[in-house]
Amino acid sequence: MENQPPASMALEKLGIPYTVFQHSGQVNSLEQAAHERNQRPEQVVRSILFRLSGDEYLMALVAGPKQISWKTLRKYTGQSRLTMASEEEVLTVTGYRVGTVSPFGLPRPLRILIDQGVLMEDEISTGSGVRKTAIIMKSADLRRALSEAEIVSLTEP
Repeated sequence: MENQPPASMALEKLGIPYTVFQHSGQVNSLEQAAHERNQRPEQVVRSILFRLSGDEYLMALVAGPKQISWKTLRKYTGQSRLTMASEEEVLTVTGYRVGTVSPFGLPRPLRILIDQGVLMEDEISTGSGVRKTAIIMKSADLRRALSEAEIVSLTEP
């Protein structure tokens, strides 16, 4: 693969096994992405960037269609006000465009929260930093690669 996604280069440096998956066309939904990857929607991990204050950001990894509970997130971070990062902020902070965001290969260290639902799946997929391209890996390897990340329960039941 001549154009290696940034996330896969970061994983190689860490010695973490993964597979690069290439979608043949546009991906318009979580369900479509999961189907084409031979996965269930719960196996597709979304990386969502939140702005806490000023220049402080946080990334939350959530399994598939699950929604983050704002109340839980505020309580966990001790922040009464937090917002989802804008597209511009996402690009500036992660180096990735919305829809391609990966927790790997970030330009600067970022606090990462992994919702425990992510680790309930044996195999998961995440963004790779490149459109129409995903990283497929074991959730145990995701955990090893993100050893500093905090495991929390962030989603609404």
